[in-house]
Amino acid sequence: MNYTIDAENKRLGRVASEAAKILLGKNEADFEKHVKQKFSVEILNASKLSIDEKKLEQKEYLRYSGYPGGQKRRTMSNMIEKKGYSEIIRKAVKGMLPDNKHRPHMMKRLKIVD
Repeated sequence: MNYTIDAENKRLGRVASEAAKILLGKNEADFEKHVKQKFSVEILNASKLSIDEKKLEQKEYLRYSGYPGGQKRRTMSNMIEKKGYSEIIRKAVKGMLPDNKHRPHMMKRLKIVD
C-alpha cells in the first residue's frame, strides 16, 4: 500500500513522524511490532519544508570515523547544500524508527521527491 505525504509548508518533525508511523504500520488496526510491513511512503515537495533560519544555522549533524580527531560536524544549511533536503528528511525518519533488523527494510520503502 502506498501513502503520499505533501511536505509543502510543514515542519520537518511533523512530516518525519507521520512517515515513521506509517512505515512502522501503526496506522493499521492489526499492528504487530515484530512483523514486516508492506507500506511505502512517498514524500513530495521536500524542498518546500518550513524550516526556521535559526535552525538552519544551529542544528548540527555529527559523524565519527573512529579515529582520534575524526569527529565531523555539519550544519543543516551545509547539509542541504551538499546532499539536499532528502538527506535531512531521511535522517529524521531514521532516528524515529526502532534500531532493529526491520529498520533497513523500512528505510528502503521511503521515497523522497524534491
